[in-house]
Amino acid sequence: MIRILPWLAALCLAFLTQSPAIAADKEPIMVGSVLDETGGLNVYGKAMADATKLAIKSINDSGGVLGRPLKLVTYDAQSDNSKYTTYANQLALRDRVAVIMGGVTSASREAIRPVADRNKTLYFYNEQYEGGVCDKNVFTTGIVPSQQIAPLVDWAIKNGKKKFYVLAADYNYGHISADWVKQYVTKAGGSVVGTDFIPLDVSEFGSVISKLQEAKPDVVFSLLVGGNHIAFYRQFAAAGLSSHMQIVSATFGLGNEQVVLSPKEASGIVVAFPYFQELGGASNDKFRESWTKAYGANYPYITDSAVAVWNGWHLWAMAVEKAGSTDRDKVIAALESGVGFDGPSGKVSVDAGTHHLVQSVHIARANESHGFTVIGDQQSVAPGYERSVCNLIANPKMARQFTPSNAN
Repeated sequence: MIRILPWLAALCLAFLTQSPAIAADKEPIMVGSVLDETGGLNVYGKAMADATKLAIKSINDSGGVLGRPLKLVTYDAQSDNSKYTTYANQLALRDRVAVIMGGVTSASREAIRPVADRNKTLYFYNEQYEGGVCDKNVFTTGIVPSQQIAPLVDWAIKNGKKKFYVLAADYNYGHISADWVKQYVTKAGGSVVGTDFIPLDVSEFGSVISKLQEAKPDVVFSLLVGGNHIAFYRQFAAAGLSSHMQIVSATFGLGNEQVVLSPKEASGIVVAFPYFQELGGASNDKFRESWTKAYGANYPYITDSAVAVWNGWHLWAMAVEKAGSTDRDKVIAALESGVGFDGPSGKVSVDAGTHHLVQSVHIARANESHGFTVIGDQQSVAPGYERSVCNLIANPKMARQFTPSNAN
């Protein structure tokens, strides 16, 4: 267990409260963000962009970092991966930022990552993903398959459901995650009877519904992504399959699907994330209060992706304070010392060797109030697979992504 130092806990508390303003003559620290605020992936990017602005305000309201304000430079990638490469270069070379945070899909992460590595600009990817990235220059704050897919499979198996059908988005996240589902299902004693990869622009699922009716799985494991794929859940319910098959998902809720869909279409779908808006605790109460103050009481839902962003900014700021500098190597060393705090989702801390997070995981079921009911949790879950293949302390020059084939 990584010990959270008292001074770090105090610093984090300061970020959630008000403190004296930053001196007016202090030179700002330039920081950068690039997300999908428009286009088909803005169902994820909007909340993440809102979390970015709120995190920067929170840090600046508490005195900034090293007594200096943060100046945020933001770009909207418009759901176009080529723009991620362009804007990452601009942030590193023209804007000279101390850190880049951004990317929604895994494809966008892989557009940013080589640019950040090449330009020696620290990079945070704040989204759940298919796992396996091992890169000295990269820190990831989202949940990974050993923390998410494995518990979902175990939940289904323990509830007597052993026959799985996988539906996945047709890009690297979907393909790699589908492999993880198959591995975890097989290990748990179940079977995968079918897998379909769905392009992001598809919104007609008639043929998929027919396949499900023929295969009769106990579980439909959804790795669907984006606004178009929301149609699957509506068509699944309309076909009357909800009473015969259990949907579990590693992505449902990140795009506020439970808000868009009717209770009949969404209720009962089971998911696993570190954060749900309904979680208790003083840190989440304070966070929700600040979010509501900034964005209003009618905000659809605060997503897990938004909190992964919040965590990323605060962990970086705490590391800079500990390092006493924005120098990349010094900040990396500070992060690797096990920086952590009690955030909205509970206790989070940086896992030194993998640059992922140790964090709590909550299993929840979509309810009839367009939200989630938590039905189980696991505390301080480590990125198990990443630990087995990635040790950036021993191998600091490593910069690659491990996939399920490496786990065999």
